[in-house]
Amino acid sequence: QVQLVESGGGVVQPGGSLRLSCAATGNTGPSYAFGWSRQGPGKEREGVSCISSVTGTTYYVDSVKGRFTLSRDNAKKAVYLQMNSLQPEDTAVYYCAAYNRFSDCLDYGNSRPLASGQGTQVTVSS
Repeated sequence: QVQLVESGGGVVQPGGSLRLSCAATGNTGPSYAFGWSRQGPGKEREGVSCISSVTGTTYYVDSVKGRFTLSRDNAKKAVYLQMNSLQPEDTAVYYCAAYNRFSDCLDYGNSRPLASGQGTQVTVSS
């Protein structure tokens, strides 16, 4: 059984940065991927970013391209979401998830993750 532990949320001013971390324990299989999603106040949950453990290929939703960077440490089975130039519209609960494969992460909303984290709050406010 896969379990995830997230950390790194907080409060930051517009233009600031935060780094979220997510580490997995358990059997993720050989081709797993990690993804982050978020749900802002009054908004639907959306997929934000994905990364393949095999190739390191990444995906970003258009609204975060150029500002967010997702990286991995396969030895630790962990990923890090570096969020720069944060804006109030980035305020949300951010969730980490592990998937069997990268394509499952890309098919956010239709695929079933191996596990999901408990969520971490990110608040961008002056």
